Amino acid sequence: MTFLPPLAELRQRIAAGALTHEALIEQVLDGASAPEAAHVFTRLYPEAARAAARHADAMQAAGVPLPPLAGLPVSVKDLYDVAGETTLAGSVVCEGEAPAARDAAAVARLRRQGAAIVGKTNMTEFAFSGVGINPHRGTPRNPADAQVARIPGGSSSGAAVSVALGLAVGALGSDTGGSIRIPAALCGLVGFKNTQRRTPRDGAFELARSLDTVCAMARTVEDCLAMDSAIADAPLAVRRRDGVAGLRLAVPRALMFDGAEPAVGRAVERALARLSAAGALVVELPLNELAEIARINAPGGFSPVEAAADRRA
Repeated sequence: MTFLPPLAELRQRIAAGALTHEALIEQVLDGASAPEAAHVFTRLYPEAARAAARHADAMQAAGVPLPPLAGLPVSVKDLYDVAGETTLAGSVVCEGEAPAARDAAAVARLRRQGAAIVGKTNMTEFAFSGVGINPHRGTPRNPADAQVARIPGGSSSGAAVSVALGLAVGALGSDTGGSIRIPAALCGLVGFKNTQRRTPRDGAFELARSLDTVCAMARTVEDCLAMDSAIADAPLAVRRRDGVAGLRLAVPRALMFDGAEPAVGRAVERALARLSAAGALVVELPLNELAEIARINAPGGFSPVEAAADRRA
């Protein structure tokens, strides 16, 4: 995989004159048309992205401090309204519907931060799957494996692959039952499902109103915090820790490791051993209550019921 460097490093390169925002956007737009980026974007905004980059370059030259995302490439999942366009949400059913009158709240906030929105990203139809497959617009290939075509995870599939390929420093996605966390995990990124009230859902295509959350993913924890702060229009207070000594971590053994591939299990155990060696207290808990999840969700859970009610309306 080819990652863009973290935001802080990008900012240093630009400040040192080794790179301009506009040059970076041209690089990204070229990459978006490469074969490995097939099915990642459903729409590109080259002129708008270039305009944002040129503005950031002018502000930089004038010595004006820039917000973290100013002039840098960001992608937006295709369930968010963009003024003048029909929001398709990964489907063909919505084609021909009225265009959005205004940007979704999160999109508008990214613009106010000066982010260069390079395009809308592909997704699972109506965000209803954690796999990432889309039969209408193709399925983005997970860049983690150059030899075998693997799923990227969903529903924010194109969002994750756009970051994993270095076509965006961060991606606006959404999470109802894992739609930001699953593709982030499968593509080697950081996904953060914030609290539902932190970022307004205005202008976001609804799946399940009880669970839908507007959130983002990025290459690093710091970059993910920058994305979250932008879409929430407020910094997230984070208590910094000096190492993990004394941190108590619970490891649930019921359900969570059922059917895990041996390589995954070994990786988890290595991580736990390193945390323990660094001073963390790792405690195994049975948490047998997790075994009740399948029975509880047997009728389908919130998502299908609320989605059906919304579509019927």
